Amino acid sequence: MVDIPPRLLSDVDTLKAFAHPLRQRMLTRLQRRGPATSADLAAEFGADRGATSYHLRQLARYGFVEEDTERSAGRRKYWKFVPQDLRLPRDLSDPDVTAVVERIGRQWLDRADRDLTAYLTNRAAYGDFAAAAEHSFATTHLTADELARFGAEYLDFLNRWHRRPADLPEGSRPITVLFHAFPTPAEPA
Repeated sequence: MVDIPPRLLSDVDTLKAFAHPLRQRMLTRLQRRGPATSADLAAEFGADRGATSYHLRQLARYGFVEEDTERSAGRRKYWKFVPQDLRLPRDLSDPDVTAVVERIGRQWLDRADRDLTAYLTNRAAYGDFAAAAEHSFATTHLTADELARFGAEYLDFLNRWHRRPADLPEGSRPITVLFHAFPTPAEPA
């Protein structure tokens, strides 16, 4: 297991670079399936190769991806996801930061919904992984301080299970982990 310190994405330029929809898709693809070239990603996403190359360079500029020098040769450059514990800011006093954080949150929620729907639609195809999967929905009562500690403990626990791509055990596969801890809205009147 790997100990990765949290990286708070608080700079609005970094957040904007991270929030681009195609970049989010490319990051997810690189994280889940490993290194790829800009041409590979362009073909997978039906995008222009020049655009995917530009977006990869921007992601590298902000430290989200890096060149996979072991695979790259000549002009054929492979890119890989940089394993990180990425955190969005909690202080939303800056309206520009707030707008980007909300956009990222919606993208993550949409992706989680698509992933969960796809999984549940074809659950039998996942064999032992479906049998091992866990689904939970609960409500508890916490103070704001307790909620902050609860979230920190959850993230510490999740990070204990993080592995670098080179250390993945045989038979492992990407596992989506969803976690939402937020104040329960009042029931509509």
